[in-house]
Amino acid sequence: MTVYAYPSRLHSPDELRAYRREQLVSRYNPACARAAMWAWTNVRRASRALARDGIQATIPPPPALPAGARRGVEAVLRRASPTCLERSLVLQTWLAAHGVPCEIIIGVAKEGAEVKAHAWLDIEAGDHVARKYTELHRLAPR
Repeated sequence: MTVYAYPSRLHSPDELRAYRREQLVSRYNPACARAAMWAWTNVRRASRALARDGIQATIPPPPALPAGARRGVEAVLRRASPTCLERSLVLQTWLAAHGVPCEIIIGVAKEGAEVKAHAWLDIEAGDHVARKYTELHRLAPR
């Protein structure tokens, strides 16, 4: 059995636990709708910023919303089909605004004759997909 250490160097497990324990707001709550609108707008902004600025891209932080409004952000990220790097940038910005700073990890894996790249957050390092990739670079929140 492989034991993984806590993956983030920027926050403690307690900060992430507190964020996840925050009660979700109803999907009909205006805060959830504002979070979804912020995420939708910033997935598009992330796409343009990454094309223009590469890994130095940034997006504006979300408005002051409860962490429980994350339901709106998660819904948009499931439906908008962002790339892994766009998704990671939006989530990193949302989490940093809610007291859980995370690093974006960029990694590569060789599958047959192909080399594939992937981006994920450090809190997702134990994910079965992320474990297939070798880490190349970490991007701290800005």
